[in-house]
Amino acid sequence: TPSAVQKIKELLKDKPDHVSVGVKVGVRTRGCNGLSYTLEYTKSKGDSDEEVVQDGVRVFIEKKAQLTLLGTEMDYVEDKLSSEFVFNNPNIKGTCGCGESFNI
Repeated sequence: TPSAVQKIKELLKDKPDHVSVGVKVGVRTRGCNGLSYTLEYTKSKGDSDEEVVQDGVRVFIEKKAQLTLLGTEMDYVEDKLSSEFVFNNPNIKGTCGCGESFNI
């Protein structure tokens, strides 16, 4: 979303070019429901990463997460108590009560 693009641009502007060129999204086995999202800075595109460029922001998707994240929208949401990246994933079949993990 435009909000996520803007936040990633803000985060990357403070990073020297040799430290980070974008962010990498993945999934890890974790939590009571099985999977959780990961988001980290990356210096380069991995051999099997899928690259998505949105309004000048480079997002790389790890190979093992590509089918899990197919059709997913990444957003950035701020309210009075928190700010976070939110993934709107149409593939999810269930989530845990705390929202930490999901299954497909």
